[in-house]
Amino acid sequence: MLALDFPGSDKLIAMINAAVTGDCQRQTTDCIRNGLSELIRTRAMTLPDCVHEPVADHYARRELYRCELTGFSVVAMTWGPGQGTAIHDHSGVWCVEGIVEGQLEITQYDLRGRDGERFQFEPVGTTLAGAGSAGSLIPPHEYHTIRNPSATAIAVSLHIYKQALTCCAHFHPAGDGWYTKADRQLGLDEAA
Repeated sequence: MLALDFPGSDKLIAMINAAVTGDCQRQTTDCIRNGLSELIRTRAMTLPDCVHEPVADHYARRELYRCELTGFSVVAMTWGPGQGTAIHDHSGVWCVEGIVEGQLEITQYDLRGRDGERFQFEPVGTTLAGAGSAGSLIPPHEYHTIRNPSATAIAVSLHIYKQALTCCAHFHPAGDGWYTKADRQLGLDEAA
């Protein structure tokens, strides 16, 4: 079991453990989303110093906890100024994302068409989320982008996944609203 100790980590893990006991993904993610937002807003947890260190050429992914029993994973992401993602999915894994520091621009997409290995997406909403806000992704509604819109400040988000997310699909523009899919292995940055 991977577990990085930090102030409030016991409250975070207890809250997630209580939420993942049910069979309903919607209820599970709602409970985690509400609990995570509360922990952030009340400052009941303080993430380790390492999560405030950006990586120059990519957003950082640092796994803070992985539960051997149920499989859920807690990953802190550090977004340097302007860093973001392509349109991507979560390989069918639900996720709850909470903003700990800064702001993130999150755009949701609906899959509108597929022609072989080409995919057509339509943006259906963009949110500028600040510290204390949290959202969830439940497949098949999992296509999105995330970007730090600041030119100077970092952003930090905490992601709770049903299971460790080791790969996902990225979608790259191919013209006329179509995208090509590329599978991507997800790495982790050091969390100590």
